[in-house]
Amino acid sequence: MKEMHDPAQLMAFLQEYQIESIWNESLLPHMTLYSFEQGEKICTQGEAPQYLYILVKGKLKIYTTSAEGKTLILSFKKPLEVIGDVEYVRGMDIINTVEAVTPVRMIGVHHRWLRKYGSNHAPLLHFLLNIITEKFAIKSSSMSFNLMYPVEVRLASYLLSVCYDETDVRFQGCLSTTNLKDAANLIGTSYRHVNRVIQQFCEEGLTERQKGYVIVKDRVGLSARACENIYE
Repeated sequence: MKEMHDPAQLMAFLQEYQIESIWNESLLPHMTLYSFEQGEKICTQGEAPQYLYILVKGKLKIYTTSAEGKTLILSFKKPLEVIGDVEYVRGMDIINTVEAVTPVRMIGVHHRWLRKYGSNHAPLLHFLLNIITEKFAIKSSSMSFNLMYPVEVRLASYLLSVCYDETDVRFQGCLSTTNLKDAANLIGTSYRHVNRVIQQFCEEGLTERQKGYVIVKDRVGLSARACENIYE
């Protein structure tokens, strides 16, 4: 995480997403623009939260880990998205791990300033209420349903999510074959099954194994296989 001392860029993001009016004027000086590199964790499940973050550029991956150490991907997020809202409102530890899929920019506000200047600010509270209720509505209707999709659909969706970012056309990623076990865990299947499906995708011309990476060759075809991106 790097702190970016760029008030003009921060304000530009607030204006771009039309959220400058939700903040108490006393909070604005305590808002900071941060950058995270690809693969960097924004927050980790079980840790005590310190910041409320707003994603304004890039893509995030959100996943959960069970007590047995098994992980499961929940979703990918693009702007505008709030991270740490439930934890701030409930005063609880971080629920899920959040990781940067691409280089991202996030606006961060420390909890101490939110408690001091934002706890009774109606526009901010209304904004958080809308965000939180939308999250739970989406989660309740989709989480178990997504697990019912066949592995081919889940893997196609995962590859599309980690290999492309529509908000940043410069980002064209790929999946390292060393990460296939993690990918299998994240989509809820076995490593062998992922390898079989990757081989199937290669035979169909959708992907290609190249120097230790899985490259998406046919994005349109992979999108058709995914039917819709169930993680976004």
